[in-house]
Amino acid sequence: MLFENIIFGPIRSRRLGTSLGINIMPIHKKYCNFNCIYCECGWNELEYGTDVKLHTRAEIETALEHYLQKAKTEGTIIDSITFAGNGEPTIHPEFSAIVDRVIELRNQYMPQAKITVLSNATRLDNTVIFEALQKVDNPILKLDAGSEAMFRAINQPASSIKFETVLKKLEEFGAKAIIQTLLLKGYSHGTAIDNTTPEEIDLWMQHIVRIKPRYVMLYPIDRVTPEKDLEKLDKTTLDAIAEQVRKMGIEVKVYG
Repeated sequence: MLFENIIFGPIRSRRLGTSLGINIMPIHKKYCNFNCIYCECGWNELEYGTDVKLHTRAEIETALEHYLQKAKTEGTIIDSITFAGNGEPTIHPEFSAIVDRVIELRNQYMPQAKITVLSNATRLDNTVIFEALQKVDNPILKLDAGSEAMFRAINQPASSIKFETVLKKLEEFGAKAIIQTLLLKGYSHGTAIDNTTPEEIDLWMQHIVRIKPRYVMLYPIDRVTPEKDLEKLDKTTLDAIAEQVRKMGIEVKVYG
């Protein structure tokens, strides 16, 4: 499912309430430095690092302000203004400036709304991106694996992305972070994939304990995936893993 506009929704989100989406990636095409086997946007059609036309900061800000003006007039309540859409939002070269302006517009038109960014955390090694994500209410950062092998099997990152760097920067980000983890089993390219094995969960939990996030979100596959041989896990499995995390003194929210 690809998003065809800069502003989409609002939708009823199981995690965020009434969520107004901002897609600062291309419309009709996905552009991401991950190629996750479960991504609702499908496989990457655009190779990461190629010259891609993106919406300008002015176009994005104008579209959001137009919607918020209308929503305020009509009495529409928004719980979250959410950076999501067709790829990794922090790739946008004006991401930091866009975040600053979105905060201003939120304060002006919809002060009760939280600002959320759904990110794969790969650009935290850029100081400007790191600081921009620190400014938002809900920096929701992906960590789907314990081992590097599972990280590469599930997320299929660009070759320049190092798992150890992502982990190091997540630890630096620390208590402001909300970690999101999608749990799954199945096959990809004929290879068994399972990030719920005792070995993977043990490694993943070690990372979580070092990060000390605000809380962790656990969830299963919820939509059609590009890799067809994947299994949606039952809530009992998720709850059992969540209980292990809680025993380490870290809050967990499960979305079945």
